[in-house]
Amino acid sequence: MERLRSLHYIDDEAFARNWALARTQKRGDGPKKIEQELRAKGIDQSVTREVIRETFRQVDETENARKLLQKRYHKSNFDDPEMIQRAASFLQNRGYSGKTISELLHCPVEED
Repeated sequence: MERLRSLHYIDDEAFARNWALARTQKRGDGPKKIEQELRAKGIDQSVTREVIRETFRQVDETENARKLLQKRYHKSNFDDPEMIQRAASFLQNRGYSGKTISELLHCPVEED
């Protein structure tokens, strides 16, 4: 195992960085969802938190969420309370914070 680590074949931190960046850029996932996935893969909590911090310094969380909304609800009217609730649930499921959702949809959202 030490030999594999010394050859950088086993590197949880590098794996977590690559995973987080790919999930953010390609799928538009938010920090909570990425953190949950990395923890499920057995990545240490301290590594996971650091990777999430680094990733979302490079990527604008609000802009990613806005792009997801445009892609999913491209011609929807967010004046309808039911549509706002549907969009908020969608973003929560994708791992975005209540603060980010509130900023985009102009409605209060409870944190998990």
